[in-house]
Amino acid sequence: MMKEYPLAKVFQLIEPGPVVLVATEYKGKANIMTMSWLMPVEFEPALIACIIGPWDYSFTALSKTRECVIAIPTVDLAAKTVDIGNCSGKDTDKFKTFGLTPVPAEKVKAPLIAECLANLECRLVDATLAEKYGLLILKAVKAWHDPKRKERRTIHANGDGTFVVDGRTLDLKKRMVKWPQFI
Repeated sequence: MMKEYPLAKVFQLIEPGPVVLVATEYKGKANIMTMSWLMPVEFEPALIACIIGPWDYSFTALSKTRECVIAIPTVDLAAKTVDIGNCSGKDTDKFKTFGLTPVPAEKVKAPLIAECLANLECRLVDATLAEKYGLLILKAVKAWHDPKRKERRTIHANGDGTFVVDGRTLDLKKRMVKWPQFI
């Protein structure tokens, strides 16, 4: 039997994932924040909607520079990813504190994170709903991945401090008759 669910917790039912790290650079200082509220909006150009608002220290850097890197950590970085989200770049050098390696990006000043499975260099293309909802639209302008990385499982937030780890892959490519360009 269905039971009523609190509206304030609906996000826990539709939490997108994966949890990512967002790297910014402003006035010579690199920073990292943890983010789980993002989703693809368009394929080409590759647009990503995300929630980063004035309550986030990284918001100023992203607003001023209009660029960032979305880095995709794997399960072996789960504890660091959560810890990064539980302190502020205002008073913490997160690259140093968490032993992560900044790597120069090609199209943006924000650094890639070497330990992550993939990195997306992004530019902010729409912030019209930032003040009201914290909603930003980013355009990926360069993408990187580490094909030699053995750990490939990402983590997904449940919204309550627990996480789901990617598991078994289902191969249903033969059924993708309407979308062959994505196979």
